[in-house]
Amino acid sequence: MKRSQIAPVFKREFLGYFRSPVAYVFLVVFLVASVSLGFFVGQFFKANLASLERYFVFYPWLFLFLIPAAGMRLWSEEKRSGTIELLFTLPITTVSAVLGKFLAAWLFLTLAILLSFPMAITVGYLGSPDWGVVAASYLGSILMAGAYLGVCSLMSALTKSQVISFVLSVLACFVLLCLGWNVFSGLLTSVLPVPVADALANFSFITHFDPFTKGIVDLKDVVFFLSLTGFTLFLNVAALEK
Repeated sequence: MKRSQIAPVFKREFLGYFRSPVAYVFLVVFLVASVSLGFFVGQFFKANLASLERYFVFYPWLFLFLIPAAGMRLWSEEKRSGTIELLFTLPITTVSAVLGKFLAAWLFLTLAILLSFPMAITVGYLGSPDWGVVAASYLGSILMAGAYLGVCSLMSALTKSQVISFVLSVLACFVLLCLGWNVFSGLLTSVLPVPVADALANFSFITHFDPFTKGIVDLKDVVFFLSLTGFTLFLNVAALEK
């Protein structure tokens, strides 16, 4: 696989986001929703702390709907319009096409996350935050977005319908999210042996994202997100080649 094979797909996909108003609507919705959750639901000002933990804690739930909305078209639209056949008649391998599309979408999501920098500036103006914790939270958010997107890309490769792709993505991500949710993990503990319930909880987005919001960058959490991303992209390639 050559880098030159990935670059044309990456450029086509990334620039494609900004050729329609959909990308701008997505960015606005993401920023408004995340700030609203942080300020009103998370009671940012009432906490009286120079910290963004109450802002980032809602990211796993926000990603549950917004990333499937961004990723549902990755392959389903290509299949629906018939351009997938044209794409694979070009001298581009399936792996290059999958990576090009994924990296373009991941960069777009990273841009959306980083555009929340006014929140960090606000916290810095109001107090003296631990900037290491803020940086770790952004890193965890970007890694988690990649894992969510990997799942959504796989679901998109399985169907021609964007609606079905969105629903499958939300369901798959919801399962991975709820495995680490206290309410759901408590239910698992009541019906399964504790070691089994704990093992399932280790596959949750929440379990591996929470340490980042506290400034803890643990290698196992980084490996989890990267491994999940890599595994879903591998299945993505397999699904397209099949």
